Amino acid sequence: MITLYSYPMLFGVADNNGYGLKVFAFLRLVGLPFVHEHIFDASAAPRGQLPYIVDDGETVGDSETIIAHLTRKYRLTIDAALGARERDLSLLITRLLDDLYWVMSYSRWKDDRYWPAFRATLMREHPNLTEEGLTKARDFNFQRYHFQGIGRYAPDAAYARGLADLGVLADLVPVDGYLHGRHQTSVDAGIYGFIANIYFYDIDTPLKQFVSSRQNLVRHCTEVHETVMRGQPNGGMNGAIR
Repeated sequence: MITLYSYPMLFGVADNNGYGLKVFAFLRLVGLPFVHEHIFDASAAPRGQLPYIVDDGETVGDSETIIAHLTRKYRLTIDAALGARERDLSLLITRLLDDLYWVMSYSRWKDDRYWPAFRATLMREHPNLTEEGLTKARDFNFQRYHFQGIGRYAPDAAYARGLADLGVLADLVPVDGYLHGRHQTSVDAGIYGFIANIYFYDIDTPLKQFVSSRQNLVRHCTEVHETVMRGQPNGGMNGAIR
């Protein structure tokens, strides 16, 4: 049995972090049964980062490593029809999403215009959280942003970077179908993981304004969302959420 450990739900998506939501969506798209454990404490995770999985006693971290592990072990064919150029494009988009992650996170934890609403939503949806704990988490994120570099940007400059990333996605995601044609592939799970955490985010950041203005991004996000959430009452995923 596979157990996915990732951050809790927020704004109606199964994980309020793009990487965890990517793995969740991938598991749902390929039809592998799994248990979803929602946690905040990443201390037991490989490299101290979520998400990770435990698969028949084997612990695997990092979203791309998880997908590669599952594809290999279970002989998954979701990407089997892709050629070399398509795989190259998938990798480029994956790296672009890595860049977008920092701006998306910045909009939640660092930008004083949106932090109060994000904090209030977290505390409303997850009453076990405390003001002290969130302050520590915010301070920790400030350190991460500084050393990564995005924390040294003024807000407008940070958003310009994220909007440039979203502009590339808007140019590449088709009006109909998915990135590589009529069928979903693993990169569509990755795109969904990040776009859903912007589009369904109930705070009107510049990133959400951009996504909402691009019908192809909205259509892709909502179609994948309906697919991965289908048949799951009250947001429950594959049996158990704890």
